[in-house]
Amino acid sequence: MEKTTQKNTINNIDEYIAIFPKNVRDILEELRKVIRESAPEAEETISYGMPTFKLNGNLVHFAAHKNHIGFYPTPSAIVAFKKELSSYKQAKGSVQFPINEPIPFDIVKKIVEFRVKENEAKIKNKKYPQLRQNEL
Repeated sequence: MEKTTQKNTINNIDEYIAIFPKNVRDILEELRKVIRESAPEAEETISYGMPTFKLNGNLVHFAAHKNHIGFYPTPSAIVAFKKELSSYKQAKGSVQFPINEPIPFDIVKKIVEFRVKENEAKIKNKKYPQLRQNEL
């Protein structure tokens, strides 16, 4: 059987959000706004077919699915916020927010701020390898 691939025609986050129904678009726009406010210097792009924010490397991704919004802040953030995210379905580097429930934007804000600091520390450690991350 021949494998077929679909060419990705989504070029930016606006185009990504536009393909969803209004109720989902509203959630995605608010999520995007919270991320932008929490990481104003981050670059918006599409990576892995998902809206992605980059700042000193990948910061966070998000994606809409049939019944949930997937938020992908890396495994370290999921571990760091395990207690706050305990009522949501999680995987190694992701969390699922049900579409029919309020999205915890306050937690998203904290996670994005955590990821900004984490990526900044990673860059500082590359520039100054003699420093440990906990000394920064």
